[in-house]
Amino acid sequence: MNVIDIQKLTKSFGSTRALRGINLTVRQGEVHGFIGPNGAGKSTTVRILLGILRKTSGQITLLDGDPWKDAVRLHRRLAYVPGDVTLWPDLSGGEIIDLLGRLHGGLDVSRKKQLLERFQLDPTKKSGTYSKGNRQKVALVAAFSCEAELYLLDEPTSGLDPLMEAVFQECVAEIKKAGKTVLLSSHILSEVEALCDRVSIIRQGQIVESGTISQLRHLTRSTVNVETGTAANGLGKLYGVYDMSRKGLKYSFSVDSDAMTKVMEMLLPLGIKSLTVEPPSLEELFMRHYGEDISEKGGAAK
Repeated sequence: MNVIDIQKLTKSFGSTRALRGINLTVRQGEVHGFIGPNGAGKSTTVRILLGILRKTSGQITLLDGDPWKDAVRLHRRLAYVPGDVTLWPDLSGGEIIDLLGRLHGGLDVSRKKQLLERFQLDPTKKSGTYSKGNRQKVALVAAFSCEAELYLLDEPTSGLDPLMEAVFQECVAEIKKAGKTVLLSSHILSEVEALCDRVSIIRQGQIVESGTISQLRHLTRSTVNVETGTAANGLGKLYGVYDMSRKGLKYSFSVDSDAMTKVMEMLLPLGIKSLTVEPPSLEELFMRHYGEDISEKGGAAK
């Protein structure tokens, strides 16, 4: 069952097309990463799912409802954490957490107490005294304390230190284990790689890749470091082998996924003494789509 089903979604602001026919599905019980740089369309998509923005065209189903027409009903079944949390400055953190919880039909009190300790948040202080990171913690505690079916997390760890990011990752793993669904919009690629079952990469308002990390890794090259007993003459000339360097009988190179078998067939008879194969990271997959944009910006800056 798909908790989120988006087909051919577009959104225009005047003459500017922010979303250009997005197709995105998020299955029940999965953590789905939604990645791209600022301005790619991530937050616009999330705001349409929340019923804050109205789509220009396309079809959207959210928890068996329409996010624009059924916003009030659907909001009781989901939790949302934005990347820039704004709070009522005269209320304490604890009061705000309880208020947000009532919007979802109540909180798990013992869970809330546990989360306050884990996130090291003092709920008695007025929110106007909180740092950005502590404001973020208020939203996270409120979200993870309620019994939502779907968690929409839009840059949720913005302002958190590495220790609190680790607590956040633990919380996501716990709600996933409980069968909940998460859409995680982020530009922190290591976070997405650690948490997500599937990933969709958005570029200039369009989904350019979607699949599991394993599936996406087949689209680019792995890095191989090998030491052989005898010289691997001709290795660098094999189809799919790139950027080879050699130091004695130690070789380092990158190789296309579909060429790996041929490379191993050549290396095995040479007597492999050591071998490491590093699959591409999510960052490398991301750069495959955005490297040209970054290069162009760098060139323009010069």
